[in-house]
Amino acid sequence: MTFGARMLKTGLAVTLALYASVWLNFSSPVIAAVAAIFAMQPSIYRSWRYLMDQLQTNTLGAILAMLAGTVFSKEPFAIGLVCILVIMICLKLKMGDTIGITLVTVVAVMEASGQWEFAVNRFAMSLIGIVSAFLINIIVFPPKPRVQFVVQVKKTFEQLSLLLRTAVSDEMKESVFRNEKRSLEDSINSLGDKYKLMEEDQKKLKTPKFAISRQLVVYKQMLNTLRKGYEVLEAVEEHYFQAVRTKELNEIFDEHMEKLIKFHEHVMLKFDHKLKPGIVESKLLERENDAFLRSMLDRYAAQREGVLRLSIVSAVMYDYGHQLERLNRLADHSPDLPDS
Repeated sequence: MTFGARMLKTGLAVTLALYASVWLNFSSPVIAAVAAIFAMQPSIYRSWRYLMDQLQTNTLGAILAMLAGTVFSKEPFAIGLVCILVIMICLKLKMGDTIGITLVTVVAVMEASGQWEFAVNRFAMSLIGIVSAFLINIIVFPPKPRVQFVVQVKKTFEQLSLLLRTAVSDEMKESVFRNEKRSLEDSINSLGDKYKLMEEDQKKLKTPKFAISRQLVVYKQMLNTLRKGYEVLEAVEEHYFQAVRTKELNEIFDEHMEKLIKFHEHVMLKFDHKLKPGIVESKLLERENDAFLRSMLDRYAAQREGVLRLSIVSAVMYDYGHQLERLNRLADHSPDLPDS
């Protein structure tokens, strides 16, 4: 794990929560610090949603804890029962992310054993931590999921390009290939998470704008294309080397793989407006992609034994090419992508 803005902001949120607690003369500011740690979120929308959810569940938890504390004092068994009840309520309200801080509030409030002033004090400290995290998140290095997504897409494509170019030729060491492939999978999963954040921001925080909606379509296709490229790697690893191949077949697959990667590379450059008009010939790739799959299917029809695995690989490569064609069409009509 590398040091990033979220780590820095978590530390700042804890600092702000502690200072605010001291300034308000709270006796034990630890609860505020713990709440700030839990409350730091990866996007502004999630920070706002988390704040609203915490206000609801913390208020409900504090009320239940004060009532239970009045009746049962701070009996461990009673505290456990109230915690179970609060967890069930949070899950029922589909606010599972708030359980951690809410339980901290419940335990802290029940320590008061019915002393309302002390209980309110503990509840207020939890809110200070949550609000501190929210303020730091929107003021200090506010999340920019679109910029982060585009930057990571380019880096992930570089990883994919290296692996695909060496997959069929089998030039890379096995251990290195597996490590790089695992890293690529993690990068694609991370991109999927970032895309979900952008969707949330678009649907929940702002009035939908046509240009931004189009950008989301482009981002989704970028992600789909990378996933299809990863599926090619999976197919090559699982089927290609187990199939009976001639030198001619190896050259055919290697050559077509290179065409797909080069096309993907050109499409990415097109998004950056670095290519001259007409450089990327999508119609040519479409014809070559069709011809490649058709030739593999013809081979399978003529000689079924030993060719089935190659047909599977060729079908996955064809699908990758199809997704590239869709991405290229979007590149021709897409808005500028953020780069900073």
